This record gives sequence, C-alpha cells and structure tokens, in this order.
Amino acid sequence: MPTIRWDSKLASVAGKHAPKIEKAFGYHTVGDLLRHYPRRYVPKGSLSDLGALVVDEHVTVIAQVLSVQPREYRERRTGRMAYRLEVVVATGDHELMLTFFDKKKHIADWRARHISPGMHGVFSGKVGRFRNQWQLTNPQTQLFAGEDDDGHGTALDAWERQPDLITLYPASASIQSWQIQNAIALALDLVEDVPEPVPAAVRLAQGLVGTRQALEWIHRPGSWEDQKAGERALRFEEAFVTQTVLARRRAELALLPALARTGREGGLLDRFDARLPFELTAGQQEVSEQILGDLAGGHPMHRLLQGEVGSGKTVVALRAMLRVVDSGGQAALLAPTEVLAQQHHRSITAMLGDLADAGMLGGAEGATGVALLTGSLGAAARREALLDAASGAAGIVIGTHALLEEHVQFADLGLVVVDEQHRFGVEQRAALAAKAGESRPHVLVMTATPIPRTVAMTVFGDLETSTLTELPAGRAPIQSSVVPMRYQPTWLDRAWERVREEVAKGHQVYIVCPRVDPDDKAEPGDVRLAAVEEIAPLLAAGPLEGLRVDSLHGRMTPDRKEAVMRAFADGAVDVLVATTVIEVGVDVANATVMVVLDADRFGVSQLHQLRGRVGRGGHPGLCLLVTQAERETPALARLAAVAATTDGFELSRVDLEQRREGDVLGAAQSGSRSGLKLLSVLEHEDEIVAAREAAVEVVAADPTLRQHAALADAVRRLDESQQAEYLEKA
Repeated sequence: MPTIRWDSKLASVAGKHAPKIEKAFGYHTVGDLLRHYPRRYVPKGSLSDLGALVVDEHVTVIAQVLSVQPREYRERRTGRMAYRLEVVVATGDHELMLTFFDKKKHIADWRARHISPGMHGVFSGKVGRFRNQWQLTNPQTQLFAGEDDDGHGTALDAWERQPDLITLYPASASIQSWQIQNAIALALDLVEDVPEPVPAAVRLAQGLVGTRQALEWIHRPGSWEDQKAGERALRFEEAFVTQTVLARRRAELALLPALARTGREGGLLDRFDARLPFELTAGQQEVSEQILGDLAGGHPMHRLLQGEVGSGKTVVALRAMLRVVDSGGQAALLAPTEVLAQQHHRSITAMLGDLADAGMLGGAEGATGVALLTGSLGAAARREALLDAASGAAGIVIGTHALLEEHVQFADLGLVVVDEQHRFGVEQRAALAAKAGESRPHVLVMTATPIPRTVAMTVFGDLETSTLTELPAGRAPIQSSVVPMRYQPTWLDRAWERVREEVAKGHQVYIVCPRVDPDDKAEPGDVRLAAVEEIAPLLAAGPLEGLRVDSLHGRMTPDRKEAVMRAFADGAVDVLVATTVIEVGVDVANATVMVVLDADRFGVSQLHQLRGRVGRGGHPGLCLLVTQAERETPALARLAAVAATTDGFELSRVDLEQRREGDVLGAAQSGSRSGLKLLSVLEHEDEIVAAREAAVEVVAADPTLRQHAALADAVRRLDESQQAEYLEKA
C-alpha cells in the first residue's frame, strides 16, 4: 500500500471532496485533516428503543428514512420566510419525526437534497412530543453512504462497517460527516511521518502516549479509555505548543534593551506620595513595587494590571508614570473613549494639583505638564498638545485613538499605559509603542474586567500579571437586584420611588439604556428597547418629575458631553440617563443608584463594569437590573448571576462560559470558533499550568529549539499565523 506524508496535499486522501473540505475548514494538508477531531461519539450498542421514548430524554437511534417533506412558513415574530424539513424515520415497528429548521433557503435546499428515502443514519437529540407524535428537533445526524455515494455497497453495509464507537465529525452544508470520516481513516492508514511536537521526556513525565497513537485513538477508539487517553495527549500538545510560543516571547523580551527608569529622590513621585490624602492598600503597594522594579530594569516591562472596579489601578499607573517622568522620560495613557480620556485627565490633574502645572503661574517647582489629545480638540488646543508632547513639556500625555496618528511625536516615550486593553485592536496598541523610536518603551496594560488565571496565562502569557483584589477603604458595598417586568410589573414603580428617595438624601443616580434613539438598529418584530432620547423626557415628565434629569450619549458633541459630565460631577444634575459611555472611568462619588434598563441586552462583564460606577464615595450602592426576559431563560439566569455576587473574577468565568471562549488566540473577543480545538482555558487549568512549566524548562535549555525539530516547526506555524500576531503585539 502506498504511503503519504504529513504535509501531502489534502486531495491525496480526500479525492474529489478535498475542495469542499478546504473551503469549509481551511485545511490544505493531510496533517490539517488529522487535526479535525470528532465532535461526538455514539456507542453503537447503546442505540435507543423507539418503543420506549421519554419526553426530554436524549436519545440516539439508527433508523431508515421513510419520507422527506420540505415546507416554507412565515415567522410570527419577524414576518420573514423560514424553512422546515420534516423527515420520518423508522426502526422496526416504530416511527419518529425529525424536524430541521433553517432560516436560509440554500441550506434548507441542501438538506432536502441530501436526505432521501431509503437512507440509513444515526440521529441524536432530545425527545419531544408534537401533535401526538414523537419528534427530534434539529437532531445531530450522520447518514451512511450507499452504492450511489461511494460504491461500497448499501447504506446498511456502511452501518455494519462502523466501529463500536461511531465518530461524528463537524461537517458543513457541502461535506458530510461520513465523507470526512472516510478521508481521515485513509490518512491514518497511509501517513508515515507523524510529527511529535512534545519532547519524549515531557511526554514521559506527563504520562502521555505519542501523537500517532493519540490520533489513532481519538479517530478510531477501541474503547472510551483509548479515546480519553488520545484526547488528553492532543490537548496537552495544544497547550504545550502555545505556551512554548509565549515562553520564547518572554525570553526574547528579557534580552531586549530598554532605558532603566530609576527616578530621583525628591522628585514628582516622592512629592505626590507625600500629598496623598489616603494610604495605599497593601495590594497597591505590592503591585507598585513590582512595576517600579520593572521600570528600573534594563529590559522593557510588559505587565498586565488587572483589578476590580474601584480597586485603585489609576493611582498605581500614575505612580509608574511619575517614576518615568522623574527619569527624564514621558508616559502616554491610551483610553478607548473621549469620556474616559477626559475623566483620566481630570482625575490625574486633580490628584497632582500644582505638580501638573509646569510653566504656569502657581505651578510647583519641577512640575510637569499633563496634555490631553483627542480627535475633537479645536485647532489651537490640538497644536498646543502636539507641541507639548513633541517637546517633552508634557511628561504625561493622555488621549484616545488620536495618539496613534502619524504626526503625533514624543520627545522620549518611556512608558505606554493602555487602559481597557480589550477595546483596542492589535495594530493600535503596537502603533503607540512604536513612537518610542529605537528604544523600546515599557508597557503597562490595564483592565477592570477580571480575567480568569488560565485565560491570562494563555492570551496574555507573554505579560507578567499583577492583580489588585482588595478595595480601598471607604468603598461601600453594592446591593444588586433583578427587576423582572414580565411577572413583577409593580417593581419598576418601586424602582423609581427608590430613585426619588436617594435624590432626596442628596445623592445622584445613573439610568442606563442600550440605545440612543428608539429606532436604532431596530428590525421588524424587535422588542422595543429603552433609548436615552426617549426615556429621559418620559422620566422627567413622569415618575421623576421635579428632579434635574439630563442625558449623555456618544452622539453628542464633545463639548456637550464634557459639560454634562461636569454638571453631574458638580451635583447640578440629579439623574443622568446615559448609554454605556459611562461604563468605565467615570468617577462621581455622590452617585449611589444605577438603574439598567433592558439589562439582559448587556454582557456580564459590562454589567459588572456599569455597577462599579456607584458606591464610590462611602455610601452604600444600589444597582437595579430591569429586564423583560421570561422566566427560566439564559438571559434571566445571567442577570441573577450578576446580582448574586460582586466578585469580578467569579463573574468573568460565568461570562466566558456563557459567551463561549471565542478565538482566545486571535483578535476576536468572543463567540467565534476558538483557535483551540480540544483545550478549554476554563476547564483544563491543570494541563495549562503543567504545559507552561514544561515549556519554560524546554526553552531555557534550548532557546532556539534546535534539538526539537517537530516542536520548532509547530511553533513556527503558530508564529506565522494570525494567532501569533496577536500574541506578539497584545
């Protein structure tokens, strides 16, 4: 029998199906195909008896197709055309209806063409009862080839040839699971040179089988034990290759030169510390020491600073910036929105006082300048900010995406602080660091969205991580409650009463809406969502009549936004109706209540961020999550999870589990197919930790991976991919 190579073209095993597989999954070689793992296994001997079905039970049956009936109908909610395929299957004396729903006609047509009377297949799903008939809705399906498909006999013969554990593969509209299965089986029989990226010593230490055996067992397992052993070995391999890329990156960064920023005695940092009206928390002191130690080294700092909302990240970052200014350099703080950039500018200049008034009457001796650069600045203010950055007069430059423009120059950029890093693309973060010229700047990445440890290790594995967990003294607890309008409509009336009560005590309130205008992004049949421009006047004329109500959203002019925020901060506005422009960075100590309308339209992390805007001044906070969601729905469960805890790390896990991990090695934030196939950064913490430790040892002993050719090749492929571009610049 002829043999093929790991890097042979896909057509050598997939034949005429190769173009379809390539189009559906992006595979080009035999090796790519062998990394296409089954999504499910069905024990051949555990098929369900159609005569003993139970509602809501998950069943798997082998049955023959009796009839296929396509139907069109109009959706009630949207009024759009949709498509349904009704398939009747039978095994023995019993029948079962399979119902497939599709929104797109070409998919419905494809399905109708590929399921025909006489075919045999495996159908798996949850049992339902409809019009006195047993039914599976959108069941997982594997049809078996007959004479017309591949010339290997009847469909029943194809079923008889199936192993005890039947593999069901991810498929597409153009290529079926069994066609992929046949190609993979041929590849396993013919391929000779299966690479082993995990060194033998590491495999032995971890008790793993080799890659060839692992591939055989994951695709053609003789038992569940074989399948689990194969999957474990391949999962560890994924973690190990990823962590090797990150370990090499950390090692390379450690060799790069950077100017040591050691500061000076009696400088801005010492004078700022002496003026602080509060004591730093133990956590702030510890993290500050880590960062200042990094800055004093001769290699560029790359550190992730994460912490709860209100944990004091800004003070820690400002101390780092002052250390760099004391060393003759400049610091740039990149914020995702004008509101947040302006808030940072206000809070930093307020904290520094006359230390930020360089060159101004009343400025302290040795003071620096703090410049603000945003896209909406007037021409004169913009010229002044650009000149201050280029001349070095501004030791601290705060801005939005405007900082990334080509004509923005710095005299000596020593530190880049990126706030809310998830709001920026890879290229944007890299562009600012490039403005330091030949000397690489130190980089501090901040996020108030806590990241589970294994996510940080995988996505930000080339960064050292510091975490602030304790809140500064004076932060009051926040109570959160869900207001379910569907079955507790009077609770909303009580919510507005609570708003009035809080204002009567002299406090202020945020009301958050998902939309600016009631017609924004609305489609026929959509639930009408709360909109700032509609809700603000309704409240002012209704339940909040007599209170000072104003609004804030991203479509307002920058001057108007600034004026509204200043008025709210000064106490001239009682109730601020806003979009999520107030999500991060907005700090009004007197705000104690937040009402989030249509809260189910926001993500878990976003709600946690929003909630953090209240309770910042020592007064207890209240967050009311108003929703029209029905009982027993994921949306209501998500809100209940937010209301149940203020632990951001716990919520981040809930968020990641519900949103799916997304492409954790790519630029996508969530919801897309993950770049990891078997590894879950939430579920497989032990493997990630073990892989990281092993990768560090391997790289330390062999930095160029000269002794590990297969590993070097796997690392090179990842280095050349989009995932590596993200790792490189994130």
